[in-house]
Amino acid sequence: MADWQKIEKKWQKRWADQGLGRAVVEKNKEKFMMVFAYPGISGFLHVGHMRGFSYTDAICRYKRLRGFNVLFPVGTHASGNQAIAFANKVKNKDPDWINYLLNNGCPKEKLRELEDPQNVIAYFNGVYLQDYWKKFGFLCDWDRFTCTSFPDYEKFIQWQFKKLRDKNLLLQKPYFATACIRCGPVAVDPSETDISQGGNAEKQEYTLLKFKFGEDYLVAATLRPETVYGQTNLWINPKADYVRVGVEGENWIMSREAAEKLSYQKDDVILRENVPAKKLLGKQALAPMIHQEIIILPAEFCDPNVGSGIVTCVPSDAPYDYTALKELWDNRSKTEQWGVDYEQVKKIRLIPIIKSKGFGDFPAKEIAEKLGIKNLGDKEKLEEATQEIYKAGFHTGVMGENCGKYAGMKVEEAKELIKGRMIEKGEADIFYDLTEEVICRCGSKVVIKRIDDQWFIKYSDEELTEKSKKWAGKMKIWPEEYYRNLPGILEWFGDRACARLGNWTGSRFPFDERWTIEPISDSTLYPAYYIVSKFVNKKSLKVDDLSEEFFDYVFLDKGEAKKIVWKEVQKEFAYFYPLDINLGGKEHKTVHFPVFLMNHVGILPAEKWPKGIFVNWWVIGKGSKISKSKGGAVPIPDAITRYGVDAMRLYYTHTGSPHVDVVWTEETVYSYKAALERIINLAGEIRGIKGGKKKVDEWLLSRAYTYLNRAEESMEKFDLRELANTSYFNFYEDLRWYLRRGGANPAVLKEVFRIWCRMMNPITPHLSEELNTEKGLISSSSWPLVEEAKINLRAEAGEELVHRIIEGMRKVTELSKLEKISKCTLFVAENWLYSLFAVVKRELEVTRNLSEIIKKVLEEEQLKVKGKEVGKLVAMLLKDVSKLPKLLLSQEEELEAVESAKEFLEKEFDCAIKIILADQSENHKAKTALPGKVGILVE
Repeated sequence: MADWQKIEKKWQKRWADQGLGRAVVEKNKEKFMMVFAYPGISGFLHVGHMRGFSYTDAICRYKRLRGFNVLFPVGTHASGNQAIAFANKVKNKDPDWINYLLNNGCPKEKLRELEDPQNVIAYFNGVYLQDYWKKFGFLCDWDRFTCTSFPDYEKFIQWQFKKLRDKNLLLQKPYFATACIRCGPVAVDPSETDISQGGNAEKQEYTLLKFKFGEDYLVAATLRPETVYGQTNLWINPKADYVRVGVEGENWIMSREAAEKLSYQKDDVILRENVPAKKLLGKQALAPMIHQEIIILPAEFCDPNVGSGIVTCVPSDAPYDYTALKELWDNRSKTEQWGVDYEQVKKIRLIPIIKSKGFGDFPAKEIAEKLGIKNLGDKEKLEEATQEIYKAGFHTGVMGENCGKYAGMKVEEAKELIKGRMIEKGEADIFYDLTEEVICRCGSKVVIKRIDDQWFIKYSDEELTEKSKKWAGKMKIWPEEYYRNLPGILEWFGDRACARLGNWTGSRFPFDERWTIEPISDSTLYPAYYIVSKFVNKKSLKVDDLSEEFFDYVFLDKGEAKKIVWKEVQKEFAYFYPLDINLGGKEHKTVHFPVFLMNHVGILPAEKWPKGIFVNWWVIGKGSKISKSKGGAVPIPDAITRYGVDAMRLYYTHTGSPHVDVVWTEETVYSYKAALERIINLAGEIRGIKGGKKKVDEWLLSRAYTYLNRAEESMEKFDLRELANTSYFNFYEDLRWYLRRGGANPAVLKEVFRIWCRMMNPITPHLSEELNTEKGLISSSSWPLVEEAKINLRAEAGEELVHRIIEGMRKVTELSKLEKISKCTLFVAENWLYSLFAVVKRELEVTRNLSEIIKKVLEEEQLKVKGKEVGKLVAMLLKDVSKLPKLLLSQEEELEAVESAKEFLEKEFDCAIKIILADQSENHKAKTALPGKVGILVE
């Protein structure tokens, strides 16, 4: 078994010694620049992260072999509260966190240092560079490493925001933002940069309906204010805690949880006394808009954590409401249990309010009966029913006759008008909540909070949106589905809050240093900064040199160079930019990629806009994304030791398309390790072989160049899976077959091995170097040229015939029930059949009409005399076209192929082989022979 760690260290040192990955301007060489979305400093990375990173290195290695001058820089994203939360956990000696650090290789003596967020960033920068990316064999330009917490990076971001202001793409306005109750504003999105739970949560706007109740208002939250005309009662949870809250001179009653959330959205929210649910049940409250008294009823489905904890009942259109009401109608004891008059409940009737396509007056009742919803326990069916009715009502619904002046109006129009009218009359208000629980990285709750002077990037700008959509159509974007969807995402993309108040890591806002630029907004134009970072790292530029004039000169070609080094930086930017590909996980489809594109379009000249986006899906475990915070993450150093880098890189590229989630299992990764071990063993077996020329040599060379051609075609669209399949499985099987067939030509094997090693380099670079027998490094060599003259499809067809003979002999032997065969006769098809097959193959490209094809066949002189046979054969071929060989050989070529395999077949089956032309035999088996299929007789 190979010592993979020794192999990895050896070749990584050689690459480093030769400075592979370092990119400088070469005027006569075409450039290629690619990045992966830099990871957040949130702790140790795991095997899931390395999928996209490995794709980037594989693509860059391929491009380098193809002669491109490749720039592959890396950096880290330290903005936000990740490092702060991390340091606080260490400072508080969180036992789980301390164990997490120690179990992942952090020295015990290092722990005290990690109580400082800046030391956390520095430590993980080192881990990512040294323990992950370099050990994975990446050929990056390490001189360009940057981090979003570096002071030079801050200068770049501040310049970027000055340019946004110059373009009128910055504005301030009130905003209801997601905020941690302890840390302040946080981003809630699938990337989970700031949070540890709830990345898919969405902000929802509720309409708070105010029900007059004596001197108070019962406040119910709804997402469908247009349904108020169908209200029949109020629901409250008899087991929840309700409180009276002073709000702008009024007393509101709502759940305790809702009152806390409301305090972040309105001024002077005063929490008063508890209001027991039993004091409300059975009473009447005056409903807004319809101005009728309705009864208050018990419903445990009212979640105090959702909305206001009170729900208005519209049983005609809400499946939950209808089902809950039916349960009370059918169960007197349920109402009496809470002191509610059953007779009043029994009098409640459904009120028709919306006419929707596919439904009658009472959609909720109809769909409940259709889906067989029995009670509130049928949650999946209730959710399905709710979504279906809401979708139908919103898109096709029209307000009914009893909806006052809104009757006949489309639901989507009436919704906003009705809401606005109630707010205007003081009968409603607005409240924001999240669709699911969100937890900050510090462990505290995330709520919706009002910020009066929030800064935004104006992504709603029409000109910016249209330019970005138009450019997206010109880009190369993988997968195709995302290419189609991106313009729509850009159209939908609204203004984004871009700065936060409070204690955050990141760049200070240039126009008001109380604010810190938030993590997504400082990660849009950053690939351009890799051009500058090299000069800062090498101390050719100081932080103070990074003025607005400097960046204007480098990135916008404005002004004059004040220092010689400015010209060098601009020269590199002009050469390497635009970015060719930005690669990132699928969580960035609606988070990072839209703003990455729009900032480029908004700030840089058109010739510097990005050329491509590559989206990779996740590595999952046990049905969900692998996450450090949720468990299931295999630490990278452990994985490297256990499986070896190349086996993991092969797993990432081959186990599934880049655009689907793949499941991480040890068995799968070990199987790839075993595949690489087999290749090493095969290489060792081949090295000592010496022999002469054989017919099978032509076949192997043809296969090698065919695979090379196929690899080039697949890599045009960066189909790494096809490259992996060809290089590690098809190529291996063919070499094994070549040896089995007696192939032993050293010159042929050397030529084939040269191709094979280079084809393996993008995915398993260490293995490719280890197998190489030529001078120099594969990683700094060139991709082989496809020698079209050596692609011999007739040789490949001949060898395919041999494969079919083996399969046929095995089947015939099995059917004959002979214990051992001593002789086998192979019949090569009669000569006229090749002419027949040729005509049928040609005519099938024009028609599938049986009589027309027979007519064409009979135009051939030698086939006219075979009238009856022609009809049967053509009918058979039309019924099963797979019987037509992909490439039709002549009788002479098939005979030569079979004769060249005679010795091999005799050895395989330990019997004498006789080869006869079917034309020269009366044996019934001779008549079964067809082009591409010999007749077989065993004795």
